[in-house]
Amino acid sequence: QVQLVESGGDAVQAGGSLRLSCAASGSSFSILHMSWFRQAPGKRREWVAHITAGGQTSYADSLRGRFTISKDNAKRTMYLEIDGLKPEDTAGYYCAAALRQLGSLKSEALNYNYWGQGTQVTVSS
Repeated sequence: QVQLVESGGDAVQAGGSLRLSCAASGSSFSILHMSWFRQAPGKRREWVAHITAGGQTSYADSLRGRFTISKDNAKRTMYLEIDGLKPEDTAGYYCAAALRQLGSLKSEALNYNYWGQGTQVTVSS
């Protein structure tokens, strides 16, 4: 079993930056393939970024450039840095973990085994 806990969400002004964290406990962190998703009120959950167990990263095309995913295996924590925040970034941000390599399926929420409870990011103009 894997437990995921997000933190770092906040209410910020447009143009600011945030670093979200996802702390994992339970199974070995280094074997997890992990993603960040976000969901705004009334909208579908949207895939943001992915990092494999080996550290390879990938991003949603529409979000590339302002988002940086990373992880620290020793701290069992994954991060998402968001720069140049925009009001449209307002959403709940969720981390997810999979026990297998997902390849082209990494953007689909149903392929993940574990989810955190989310952390809220609110961006005002």
